[in-house]
Amino acid sequence: MAEEVSPVVTYKVYGRYALFTDPVSKLGGDKFSYQVPTYEALKGITKSIYWKPSFIWVIEKVRVMKRIRTESKNFKPLKLGGGNGLASYTYLRDAEYQVQARLRWNEHLPQYAHDRNLRKHIEQAIRHLEVGGRRDICLGARECQGYVEPCLFGEGKSELDNDGQLALGVMFHGFDYPDETGKNELVTRLWNPVMNNGVIEFLPPEACIIRKIVRDMQPKAWKNKSPKEGDNT
Repeated sequence: MAEEVSPVVTYKVYGRYALFTDPVSKLGGDKFSYQVPTYEALKGITKSIYWKPSFIWVIEKVRVMKRIRTESKNFKPLKLGGGNGLASYTYLRDAEYQVQARLRWNEHLPQYAHDRNLRKHIEQAIRHLEVGGRRDICLGARECQGYVEPCLFGEGKSELDNDGQLALGVMFHGFDYPDETGKNELVTRLWNPVMNNGVIEFLPPEACIIRKIVRDMQPKAWKNKSPKEGDNT
């Protein structure tokens, strides 16, 4: 039987500030944002709109709508040993993106096979998108409040429409989590994105060849719900 193909879900996400960083830089000290959002950040935003453990969001592409601008701020973060340190955070300013995503079933959680109702989940995703998402939207960091609304991917004018091709170098792509891969390990993925007139088409996670095992990790112990107990909201 042919695999059921999910329709795409497209939306606009925007905010005054964004901070998309390599996870290594989140341990402390100065932080500097990537020029564009990472796959993992967009996946997190999409999950904040709507998500269930029965499926995985796959981000297909992103369109950068505003010119890439940065703004630095100085902070005195708390130190683990007490007192305050000094740090500089460099944010993206006036960030706006169009995102295209689709879902695929999580074959590594067979206890949720009864919840594989494509029409239900797409309708729920669109419904939550129309009201701004199910959870708070953050553009890479908790202090960067974001907002989402429906859109057609490619509609409207982008400030980067005629900028041609830009190679962005090696960037963090995302994490492979045990409950999505069936392996008891956390793996980080890297890739070499190229932006064409403001549009980045993402490699699917399985196509990323630069990988590094971070540590052993056990999958989350999901409760085995029966169809009658399934959450349809």
